[in-house]
Amino acid sequence: MPNDASPRLPSSNHAGPSSFARAGLLAYSLLIVYASWFPFTGWRDLGVSAFAYLWAPWPRYWTWFDLAINVFGYMPFGMFLVCAFYPRLRRWPAALAAIMCAILVSGTMEAVQTFMPSRVASNVDLLTNSIGAAIGAIAGVLLTPVLLEESRFLQMRERWFLPVAGRGLIVMALWPLAQIYPQEYLFGQGQMLPVLSGWLSKWFDTPMDLGELLRAGHDLSIEQYWLTETAITAASLCGALLTFLAVLRKEAPRALLTLLLLVAALLVKLLAGALSFGPENASAWLTPGAATGVAVGLLLLAGLVLTRPATQKRAAVLLLLFSMIAVNLAPTNPYFVATLQTWVQGQFLNFFGAAQFLALWWPVFALWFLLHRQMRRST
Repeated sequence: MPNDASPRLPSSNHAGPSSFARAGLLAYSLLIVYASWFPFTGWRDLGVSAFAYLWAPWPRYWTWFDLAINVFGYMPFGMFLVCAFYPRLRRWPAALAAIMCAILVSGTMEAVQTFMPSRVASNVDLLTNSIGAAIGAIAGVLLTPVLLEESRFLQMRERWFLPVAGRGLIVMALWPLAQIYPQEYLFGQGQMLPVLSGWLSKWFDTPMDLGELLRAGHDLSIEQYWLTETAITAASLCGALLTFLAVLRKEAPRALLTLLLLVAALLVKLLAGALSFGPENASAWLTPGAATGVAVGLLLLAGLVLTRPATQKRAAVLLLLFSMIAVNLAPTNPYFVATLQTWVQGQFLNFFGAAQFLALWWPVFALWFLLHRQMRRST
């Protein structure tokens, strides 16, 4: 006998607005702003028009890598725009509107860079960003029947994910990307005190370390440091995976999907390590404490999945809060500092600006999702 409590798909081939696409568009727009205006310091007016870059000659120094990053960086933006416009705008009118919006956004980002000493406004960036958005918009039009209209895809989403999963899927899709930025502890996102200390040091023109002030000069022994690293990794990992489980139905292949998410995060971490520190240091983050933390986190997860969904959500909130507090209070990792000496930002500077944004704010996004009133009602 069919389960009448399960939400049904409409008989029409056209679905309603996609909360997933609109939440994704908002999140990606924030990433674009952060990546374009990072590091948000040193603003000055050189007496040049903000849009003078539009008529500037082709730059003397450029790389194919920069062009490719600009194109690929705006492709998801164009696709998100097309899907977010649906069903008010469909097919090619949606693509045209998406391209125009992307050109406006990219042009604004470049114009503001005119007032930043560490950035250079470029008409080439505007061109390549627009090309990327156009490719993404066309892809969005071609994929709309599969993603938003054909019942097979929607039925799979209904079978595997809860109705409130839209925001959560965006948050969890960002979790592997949050591993790109180098961090002192594996999965230890939300380390905001060093950033705040840097801002306050510049503001008051004197060195400040908020973490050191809170620790009151207390140092950890080798055993205590190892336990701290293990606890942070375990709590962060278990909290993140519990957040993912909160959007899955019981009928979904929960173990397989959770494993795929973890593997994706580790692969992103491995690739980012190779690009940042060189292939020989690609796995430098996999310390004994981190490896033990992964094992402990998975064991903790295995026990918590047997509890009620409401208990799992509360556990996810507590674990994420504990991880954020611990990662901000823990002393500096000397091994991580030594590894940073080999960090080659170079052409990844803009990219790592967005990655740092994710590393800082991902736990906040996850907590916002878990504590959202729709999630509380679904408990």
